[in-house]
Amino acid sequence: MHSNSGTVSRRTFLKKTTATTAAVVALPLAKSVAAEGDWIKLFDGKTLDGWHKNPKRIGHGTGGKWIVEGGAIVGEQDPPGSGNGGILLSDRKFGDFEVKIDMNHDWGPCSGFFLRSNDKGQCFQVMVDFHDAGNVGHIYGEGTGAFNNRAFDINGQMKDGKLVAITGDNVRKPSEHGCVYTCTPGEWVKAWRVGKWNTLKVRCVGKYPRITTWLNGQKICKFDGATFNQSQYDRKKVYGILGDKGSIDVKVHGGGGWPKGAKVRWRNILVREL
Repeated sequence: MHSNSGTVSRRTFLKKTTATTAAVVALPLAKSVAAEGDWIKLFDGKTLDGWHKNPKRIGHGTGGKWIVEGGAIVGEQDPPGSGNGGILLSDRKFGDFEVKIDMNHDWGPCSGFFLRSNDKGQCFQVMVDFHDAGNVGHIYGEGTGAFNNRAFDINGQMKDGKLVAITGDNVRKPSEHGCVYTCTPGEWVKAWRVGKWNTLKVRCVGKYPRITTWLNGQKICKFDGATFNQSQYDRKKVYGILGDKGSIDVKVHGGGGWPKGAKVRWRNILVREL
């Protein structure tokens, strides 16, 4: 009886120890190699370690200004109102993966969330055009043909200089946007939290990637790179430019359309490889 009790205790101890060890080991994997299926942190909430600006000038500029403030990556033009923007890229590259990221932007900037990007900023982009006649959640070919599956636009309602509501507008036909799936403007508006942090989730898989996006749990769109049919899109050409994997980026758009002093904010960046 005593021997059996000791065996049970030892098994219990080993089980608890193994579980504890696994939980501890998972934490530092953000800067090393994670086991398949593990979520890793790409941003430590304190520094820009593991990230870099575009090393050479691109169409958006020399890189923009990026700092860590209040546990978030904050981006703006450098200097404000100059038209000089750019991208901030993850050092680590990903091919088939899921990613979650929180965002809380000023109204007016044209930003973006890049997938399989190279240092030139060529990529599949999740649009984060947070302005009138903009879009958040559909896919655009940044530097790869300017194709897009935008199904509708968003517009802001302002009161005393503050964004108070967002509406949907300019709905496209399926033959125009080419989405495998898209939510409606009404579903998008219901999901979005005005003036608060919103969570974007993206799944990207396949040689010609199938990209699905969600906002706060609401499925926004599905893009199929193998079947997408638009004159600006050449799947073999895009694959030749981007290959199987690339960086994850956030963007400050260059040019005069960015409101002077406006900022974009990103935090809680989690990725898992598939």
